[in-house]
Amino acid sequence: MKTQSQETLVKQQEYLTRQRDAIAYRMKKLSAKQADVNKKTDILKEKIKKKYEDMKRVLDEDLRITLTQLEMEAEATERVIEEQVERCYALTQHIDRQLSELSTSLDRERSHDKDTETEERIAATLKQTDPELIQMDEFKNEQLLSLTINLLLFIRSQVPVTKKLFQSYASEVVLDPNSAHPKLIVSPEGNSVTYTDTWQEVPENASRFDTTLNAVSREGFQEGRHYWEVQVDGKTYWELGLTYPSIPRKGREEHCWLGRGADSWCVEYFNGSYNAWHQGVAHELTHVEGRGFQRIGIFSSRPGGLVCFLGADTMTPLYCFCAGTFGDKLLQAVCPGHDNQGTNWQPLLICDASRSRPIL
Repeated sequence: MKTQSQETLVKQQEYLTRQRDAIAYRMKKLSAKQADVNKKTDILKEKIKKKYEDMKRVLDEDLRITLTQLEMEAEATERVIEEQVERCYALTQHIDRQLSELSTSLDRERSHDKDTETEERIAATLKQTDPELIQMDEFKNEQLLSLTINLLLFIRSQVPVTKKLFQSYASEVVLDPNSAHPKLIVSPEGNSVTYTDTWQEVPENASRFDTTLNAVSREGFQEGRHYWEVQVDGKTYWELGLTYPSIPRKGREEHCWLGRGADSWCVEYFNGSYNAWHQGVAHELTHVEGRGFQRIGIFSSRPGGLVCFLGADTMTPLYCFCAGTFGDKLLQAVCPGHDNQGTNWQPLLICDASRSRPIL
């Protein structure tokens, strides 16, 4: 028969065994909580990492666009310099010949009290280690993720920097119906032009193109910097550019086409291929071969003598011309092109360049 002391010890043993089991279970719950915290933390880290990767991609793309823009401008200027060097070289050769001739001429001329203490310690430990006392600050984490997303959105709103820059030069463009070829319909607002098979009954005047499918703006510009965009989505053929008022408008002369003479610059798109034209010389834009853009941007700087063309959706540089110094007022010029076997009926639409957003 067990003594009272033995019964007390057995009860104490059973109690401690239950408490040990409870603590073991608690440890299991704590381990599960740790795993849950780690899992949520890893998910959050991965989300934030992705946003930072997105920011890096956006910035790297902006860097590429910006450097490409600068390189194209430099190349355009370099071409002009090379042409001038060639002219000077040719002149020095001429002078050398004259000097030679003159020289020739000159030659020729990290117990119970004890039981009570243990119980208190167990109770305190169970209380202190309740898994429900450990919570992740989900609200703070959501705020952190939200701020990261907002940072990305802010960066997106600021790039490409060429877009922010060129938008500050946005100019209104109104097409002159009196300059449009008779098979072109210019909207009453002057912000679109459409090709039609029907010859329109329009008055003949000296500013109207009678053979090439061109139209130019009513007002041009003689100073500063200007940027405008044209929607070309859905079209298979178009030409966009700038021209002096002096471009030939009558007859079948090749210089009536944009970029074919010394008084106009343009980029032409036809069935997936792009070419930049000036003075009758075509420059194949193979870096954008097969790409389609919804909008094309044209930037001109009179101080820099530049005419630059861009795929405005992503601000992809297409080509830059350097004229050195422009000799006359510049007019915006468009050519919607013919029907191209029924694939090119969409109009060319002048966009509000100051509000358009790039796609990155």
